[in-house]
Amino acid sequence: MTPTRKKRLILVMMVAVGVAIATAIFLTAVRENINYFKTPTEVATGQYNSNSTIRLGGMVKDGSVQRVTDSLKVRFAVTDFEQDVLVEYEGILPDLFREGQGVVTIGKMGQEDVFIAEEVLAKHDENYMPPEAADALHQAKNKGDFE
Repeated sequence: MTPTRKKRLILVMMVAVGVAIATAIFLTAVRENINYFKTPTEVATGQYNSNSTIRLGGMVKDGSVQRVTDSLKVRFAVTDFEQDVLVEYEGILPDLFREGQGVVTIGKMGQEDVFIAEEVLAKHDENYMPPEAADALHQAKNKGDFE
């Protein structure tokens, strides 16, 4: 092999290694920032990574909202009509947040099976529900768990 070809081969190999390293760094960063959607049943049965941030979606259970006086802290249950998960949130809730409405919370599971929400999202009109939450509720309805 001539010296010119040898230099080109080394250059091509260095570029390939550089692209592989950049791709690995990119994929690692993306994997760490993914928020997986989970239903209350999946969370209640432990089907989640306890170290990662997840999105918990479902309906706010009727009669479950408890507000702490002189504070922005609120506790409520999110249900998919099979299982309930208790959620604790400190902050201003969306205007459309209320019992019996669809909600998606973003956060992590805390102590004593309480989901600690960093953000609460409520549906923005009567026709909208996150696709994942709608699918979970539709599956529960097909099982005959609620009417």
